[in-house]
Amino acid sequence: MLVLLIAIQYPLWLGKGGWLKVYEMERQVELQEAKNSLSALRNAKLSGDVKDLKDGTRAIEERARVEHGLIKEGEFFVQILPADKPSGTQATKQ
Repeated sequence: MLVLLIAIQYPLWLGKGGWLKVYEMERQVELQEAKNSLSALRNAKLSGDVKDLKDGTRAIEERARVEHGLIKEGEFFVQILPADKPSGTQATKQ
């Protein structure tokens, strides 16, 4: 009787469609769904960028300003540098 019970349980737990395989496949599906959602967000962002580049000039102008430092005619470029830090001797006395 015990041997028959074990023989019946083996395919249920370790067989081709057993519980352990189903559990592992569910975990793989969850991981893939997470990757897919991240890819969908990235694709939506890229799609918006492509649409803006095709339809408008705002994205092109922004990229030119950021990547190439371009300015429009009549604009002024102002760069503010951070103040000098106090010297090491003064910082250690405090």
